[in-house]
Amino acid sequence: LDDYVELLYEELDDKIKGANMILQLARNPDNLEELIQNETMMGALSRVLREDGRKSMTLMTNIIYIFFCFSSFSQFHPYVSQYQVGNMCMKLVDHEIKRDQLFREELGAKRALAEKKPNSTSRKQDVEKEVKKMKAMTKKQEQLMFVAFHLLLNLAEDVNVEMKMKNLNIVDYLVTMLGRRNLELLILVVTFLKKLSIFGENKDRMTELGAVAKLGELIPCSSDALANVTLRLLLNLSFDPACRAQMAKANLIPKLVDLLDSETHQPMALSLLYHLSMDDKNTTMFAYTDCVSFLMKHVLESGREGVPKEVMALAINLSTDARCAQQFAEGLTYLIKRALKTKDTLLMKVVRNLAAHDHEDIKFFFLDYIDNLMKVVRRGSSGDDMVVEVLGVFGNLTIPNFDYLKLVEEFDLIDFIDEKLQSDVADDIILELIILVGTIATDPNTAVHLANSGMIQNLIELLNAKQEDDEIVLQIAYVFYQMIFHEQTRDLMLNQTQSVAYLIDLMRDKNSQIRKMCDMTLDMIMEFDNEWARKIRYEKFRWHNAQWLEIVETNRGEGFGDDDDDDDDDRDTYDDHASEGGDFDMYGNDVLDDDN
Repeated sequence: LDDYVELLYEELDDKIKGANMILQLARNPDNLEELIQNETMMGALSRVLREDGRKSMTLMTNIIYIFFCFSSFSQFHPYVSQYQVGNMCMKLVDHEIKRDQLFREELGAKRALAEKKPNSTSRKQDVEKEVKKMKAMTKKQEQLMFVAFHLLLNLAEDVNVEMKMKNLNIVDYLVTMLGRRNLELLILVVTFLKKLSIFGENKDRMTELGAVAKLGELIPCSSDALANVTLRLLLNLSFDPACRAQMAKANLIPKLVDLLDSETHQPMALSLLYHLSMDDKNTTMFAYTDCVSFLMKHVLESGREGVPKEVMALAINLSTDARCAQQFAEGLTYLIKRALKTKDTLLMKVVRNLAAHDHEDIKFFFLDYIDNLMKVVRRGSSGDDMVVEVLGVFGNLTIPNFDYLKLVEEFDLIDFIDEKLQSDVADDIILELIILVGTIATDPNTAVHLANSGMIQNLIELLNAKQEDDEIVLQIAYVFYQMIFHEQTRDLMLNQTQSVAYLIDLMRDKNSQIRKMCDMTLDMIMEFDNEWARKIRYEKFRWHNAQWLEIVETNRGEGFGDDDDDDDDDRDTYDDHASEGGDFDMYGNDVLDDDN
């Protein structure tokens, strides 16, 4: 060993020979303990790497390989860090990447010159010579990069060291390496990126550098190891919406669907496809693949152990897309039968989503299974998720010109719903029941039965009890809209219930969807009832001028006039002006009065 160390102080060729001999010793793990204790050798190796490394790629590779052998064991990491090997590796990697870029630019310039003079034999030969030279250099460089990045990956076990690497642009260097075609180097680079991707800053940097598009080029590939680690990295990145958008743009969806037939890659591919299906923009792309066919096959052929949750999660997301729903509908009979037989809540959620689409063929198809579905609702417990999904199916069956009254009478639905709403059931079931009421209320004859049953009063009481639940409030407001829409029930809603008063109050709700539904309903009321129109206009006026009215009330409280008389005068003035077709702006000014 002393002889080998002495060679590190000689000429370049001797240094290469000495480093190579030490490397042979370091490859044996039994020698590492003794070697690491030799401070003279460690100091000489780090000095030669720092001072002469760039003079010879072979010398540089051998020395880094020696330190890599030490880095393979965590107990030697402090020694490697003591000699600043990681920092030197980062600088050497940066140097080699810049050298490669410069060499490629020079080669591109020579090719451009050769193309200008295609008959010049000397220029063609010059280009061919440079290409051979570049191939030889690339081969040596990739060997160096592999050892250097592997050493850095080992040292990155320490999060503090990893943060230092991040500050020295390790992500940039690794993403640049994704353009290489050396299999072992690619597996190492992608593995390193996967480790780094768990930190948000690194993930964002990968996104900025276009790493997703480069990773997409690696799928599919002949190496299962490379494909597996690439899929795992993509899965880490897919939690970010921006990365998912890049994956869709890189046409990864059809590539991932093709991997579903591989038992090795199927779990990762399913997880990735599930994440991609969470974005509405991406779901349509699935319709142009065999993904739905794959899902249907797995759902219908699964045994007693049931359908894997990953498969069902993807199926649920895709069933919300209109094009995919048409493909699912081809096997809808089997889906419904299996869902009823196995009582699979997730499968019934898929069926529920299919019922929500505006395809009359799909909706009418459910009529053959009304009896079976209704049995599930009536026999289920108050906290049964299956009941929630089946009620959701009924709530989605909005079929134009359908005789809902026959359905209501045959299954005594109104009494059943009324009983459930007044009993102690889960909020999810209450919500689905109200949605069902809104669906059957689209039929004017059924709406009359609902009005005469006292259902509206029960909904008003429920509105008071559940006023903090925006979903329930919104659906009750929709029921009111449907009941007021029909001429047969309009008078009852306007004059025999407090529904309009509640709608006026909800007009100020924080939820924009609730406000929108209330505005639509109140506008419709104003078209049919002049008395309510006057009251609604007045309340809208007071609402839009709340700040102005508050100032007026404050002034009155300080002694400026009689509060009650002035308030009555204001109302009379407003009513007179509104009855003449006038209007006010948001500050209480007459919009028809030019003087104001």
